[in-house]
Amino acid sequence: MTSTRERQRAAARARLEKEMAERAAKARKRRQTTAIVSAGAALVLVVAGTVWLAVSLGGDDDKSNTAAPAAGAAECVYNALPTEQRPPQIKDVGVPGNQQSAKGVQTMTIDTNLGPITAKVDRSLVPCTAGSFTYLAEKNFFDNTKCHRLVTEGIKVLQCGDPSATGNGWRDTDGQGGPSYRMAEENLPTDKRPPYPEGVIAMAKSQDPGSTGSQFFIVFGDSPLDPAYTVLGTITGGMDLVKDVAKTGDDGAFAQQAGGGHPKKEVIIKDLTMSNPQG
Repeated sequence: MTSTRERQRAAARARLEKEMAERAAKARKRRQTTAIVSAGAALVLVVAGTVWLAVSLGGDDDKSNTAAPAAGAAECVYNALPTEQRPPQIKDVGVPGNQQSAKGVQTMTIDTNLGPITAKVDRSLVPCTAGSFTYLAEKNFFDNTKCHRLVTEGIKVLQCGDPSATGNGWRDTDGQGGPSYRMAEENLPTDKRPPYPEGVIAMAKSQDPGSTGSQFFIVFGDSPLDPAYTVLGTITGGMDLVKDVAKTGDDGAFAQQAGGGHPKKEVIIKDLTMSNPQG
């Protein structure tokens, strides 16, 4: 017959096992939330199982050979990735100039197979990121690429901007592409609740600072993401198209990594342009 002490020990073990299981589940959820947007960009940083180390941003005291920015301009640092560490998914179109305008508002127009999506970009908030986007758009960097990731649970984002995500069907490497440089994050919504409300367009990155490239995401529902991703601008048109894509769902290709998958309704960026700054 089981003694009272044995029953108490069994009950204590059961409680401990339950607490450990709950903690593990919460930890998995935290990791998943953090990685969902960064996963596509983080894959860019993985080559044969080795994570690229972010190139040092230098620091404010390392500007001895750099002229002071002109009035209304910002001094930007675009860190080129070492040539020997660039996988085939990297599209090298050069590097933008270091001095970028910090004045005016630009209109981003994403011409897709489903119709246009437009966004407002304030260069005073994101001079370096806007400068990069303008430079890449002028190089036709985004043309004929597909939005490779859709997440309908939790963070609610459509992720695009991989220059290697092209052609028919999907490849395991889709989501690993970007330009041949990285830059620091800007305009982080640390004082906003939620940090990424519906209608925001922001930049994907890995968990490392200074790892922003070309991949971006459109938020189609208030998102609980940590405020670690550059807010590029605000969607001004075409959100209905994004929501229609979200309703169709995804194929679950990234469910085991970070959630979501390729959108079942294909989104192809035929052309992406940035207008001249106004104001």
